[in-house]
Parts: sequence; C-alpha cells; structure tokens
Amino acid sequence: MANNASARKRIRQTEKRTARNKARKSRVRTFLRQVEEAVKAGDKAAAQEAFRAAQPELQRAATKGVVHANTVARKLSRLSARVKSISA
Repeated sequence: MANNASARKRIRQTEKRTARNKARKSRVRTFLRQVEEAVKAGDKAAAQEAFRAAQPELQRAATKGVVHANTVARKLSRLSARVKSISA
C-alpha cells in the first residue's frame, strides 16, 4: 500500500485516468457497433451517418492515447470500405 503522500496521489491520479480511458474506449466500441449494425442491416444512409459520427470519436481516442493511431486508421479504412460496399 502507498506509504507516502506522493504515492497516494499517484494512485488517485491513476484511478481517475483509468476510469476516463475506460469510458472513452467504451464509447469507441459503441460507435463501432452502431456502424456494424447499420452495415449488417444494409441501410446505406444509416451506415454513412453512423460512420460520420464514429470518425471523430475514434480520432479523439487516438489523440488521447487510448488506442494506437494505426489501429484507428485500420478500423476506419475497413469500416469505410464496408459502408461503400452496401448497394443502394
């Protein structure tokens, strides 16, 4: 257990940061799921709208260091291709 003030502060900071990162990662997964569901349903308009909403959320997660920038680029690229492939 933390035995001095700086160590206790570090623990508090880590807990806050962990909660923040967890929430952001959860939001990213939610946005990704919404795009996937729209693609699966075959609704091109809904898929495009969900993709537009997901892009900034994913980019923000990369900026904040929650996920790697290359991971975001890969996910966006694959999602974009799937959205484009919907025939409508």
